[in-house]
Amino acid sequence: MIAETIATQFDVPGRLVALEPIGSGNVNDTYRVILRTTFSEEQYILQRINQTVFKDPAAVMSNMKAVTDHAHCRIQAEADEADRIWQLPRVISALNGDDFVIDGQGEYWRALSLIASTTNYEKVSIPEHAAEAGLVLGHFQRIISDFPIDGLEDTLPGFHITPGYLRQYDGIVDSDGAQQRLSASSEARRLHNFVTERRDFVDVLESALERGDLQLRPIHGDPKITNVMIDTFTGKGTSIVDLDTVKPGLIHYDFGDAVRSSCNPAGEETTDLSEVLLDLDLFEALVRGYLKEATGFLTEADKTYLFDSIRLITFELGLRFFADYLAGDIYFKTSYDGQNLNRARVQFSLCESIEARGNKMREILERHC
Repeated sequence: MIAETIATQFDVPGRLVALEPIGSGNVNDTYRVILRTTFSEEQYILQRINQTVFKDPAAVMSNMKAVTDHAHCRIQAEADEADRIWQLPRVISALNGDDFVIDGQGEYWRALSLIASTTNYEKVSIPEHAAEAGLVLGHFQRIISDFPIDGLEDTLPGFHITPGYLRQYDGIVDSDGAQQRLSASSEARRLHNFVTERRDFVDVLESALERGDLQLRPIHGDPKITNVMIDTFTGKGTSIVDLDTVKPGLIHYDFGDAVRSSCNPAGEETTDLSEVLLDLDLFEALVRGYLKEATGFLTEADKTYLFDSIRLITFELGLRFFADYLAGDIYFKTSYDGQNLNRARVQFSLCESIEARGNKMREILERHC
């Protein structure tokens, strides 16, 4: 097995005793590596970077190393005043000093420190968890908010730029394969109509950026609830992981994505659309936690677009899932036929719920901002 060979090529002491596949991520292959010496056991995370998604793995690692080094310095400087031990994964060097190992097939592998004694969850069911998710995101955004964006590569051009995804979708819809899938499924045709009815608002954030109302900052890029780590002993959020997508962007996409993934108790993979909704109690808790950390760096214009970001990112992810289904499932991993279609159904149903609760959500934001 290639992973077993790669696992011994990073600067971690000990003999390899176990290599366990972990996680349910849609992109990278991830393993827990366990090594032992005479006196200790070492564990770390090993990942194969998906080059279909990340075309320049070296740049991905450069971004990750730069941002985590910066964040670790901030965490250390603030440690005495913090109410918890904040953590972030550390990039572990290869034996040759690089930030990655390239195997014989040209695949890139990286090693990251394990965030110990923590748990992540597929869903949020209580407000306390939502508040911690918001706090973790706000903390991460705050400690990297002063990192210069010219020190980051744009490793995913077009990522979280919703009008671009709509253009990609339009190109896919015209393909023979997409037309066949639309013809074969009334549900696919319903989703296509859903997209058509909401085309006019997809540029709300990008237009604000062009006008100068919003500005680019370092973003996480994928702060869904499964990437928020909760301390097993204290119940407090302690880290955010999966930093592949760190790059310059609009922090609103991060905020919206956190709400989208945390405030729908049904989760992303349910097949019962009647369960899908934006839970207002979870939402208010998340907003409260987020603003505890984020208030200091958010501008008044930033606050103005927070609701729009929630509706937009939910629509965007549904659009991406649906486009991938129409294209033949070439981006997101699937475990059954039609999974990306179902994922799109869930996100579009959540988008409808957000639209229906828009006034109450805006009231909550105004109350806490």
